[in-house]
Order: sequence, then structure tokens, then C-alpha cells
Amino acid sequence: MRAGIDNLGTPMPFIDTMPSVYWDDWLAAELCAAFDEVLAPVFATLDCLPAYLDPGTTPDDMLDWLAGWIGLTVAGREPAHKRQLITAGAALLGWQGTAQSIHDSVVAAFNRDTEVIESGSATWSLTPDSRPGGQPTPGLLVRVTVTADDEVDARSVDALVDAIKPAHIPHRVELVIRAAPPAPPPADDTVTESPAGA
Repeated sequence: MRAGIDNLGTPMPFIDTMPSVYWDDWLAAELCAAFDEVLAPVFATLDCLPAYLDPGTTPDDMLDWLAGWIGLTVAGREPAHKRQLITAGAALLGWQGTAQSIHDSVVAAFNRDTEVIESGSATWSLTPDSRPGGQPTPGLLVRVTVTADDEVDARSVDALVDAIKPAHIPHRVELVIRAAPPAPPPADDTVTESPAGA
């Protein structure tokens, strides 16, 4: 509960709910004022509850708590990135464990080109005893494209994939180093003069 706001008023003073005979009683007024002071932060929190549950408006110190509700660990990141991760995580909850959610989670966490290759497939056939598609052993391969001097390490990606994939499927993470773009040709310092009259 958030408290500590000086002179925080209450939208529903207790003295107004008492019978009129107590309105002029000093003791009743002081007791009601004490209750108002204690309960004002509760009312303020409840009135602002939708803002606390929205990653875009919740205070920075509540982002880790909000992320915990959907099973995310976002400690050590900037508040703006935490808000993006919580929003993406909440959107992906319905797709949890699918190749698409694994792809989107890795992209949201590391902001790198990602490819997810799974061993399974969906097939159908009109003939009985047809061979199912996919590979007999389940598996998941996650390829993340990085640059040579990138700070993304395989252990971080591996920990994320391990947390979001189905528990019974083994996985492998590959970091693919993107080839450096070719260097531009050197500038030509020679000056060519156009012929006279051209």
C-alpha cells in the first residue's frame, strides 16, 4: 500500500456517515478523523487500482511485482524496457509454449532477429497407418542473429527459452554472427576537369 502523502483527503469522511447527533460531538469527530487518516491511503490505492495494474501507468517500483504476476523476471532492466516486456508477456500468455510465443519472447527480450525451428508438424491423411510428419524425437532450435561485438550471450537466451518452452521438449540455442557489411570503396581524390566548352 502506498502511503505517506501529507494531508491526503478521503472521498468518504466517516463523520458524514454517522447519525446527525454525533456531528457536533468532539470525541466522535476526532475518532472519525483518525479513521479517515488511516483509511485515506486505502481508498486512494483502490481508486487507482486500474493504473497500478497497467504496465504503462504503474509506478516504476511496482514493475517487478507486476511482472511477477505473469511469471516474468525483469530485474536489472530499465523501466521503459520493463514496461515493454510486461506488455508483451501479457499478450503472449494465451500462446504460451508455442513456437510463435517463443520467437516473440526472445525478440522482446533481446531485440534481435530470431528464428525458431521445431521438430513437430501437423499432418492429415485419408489412408490409415500413414506416417506422421515431423521428427520422432521432439526438439526445438532457437537461432538468434547477433553481431560480432554483441553483448547478448547464449546463457541468457538459453535461460529465457528454458523458462518459456514446454518442459518436455529439449532445446538448443545458436547464436549466428551476422556478416559485417562490406567496407565502402575508398574515396577517389583525383579531380577530373571537364573539357572546355562542354
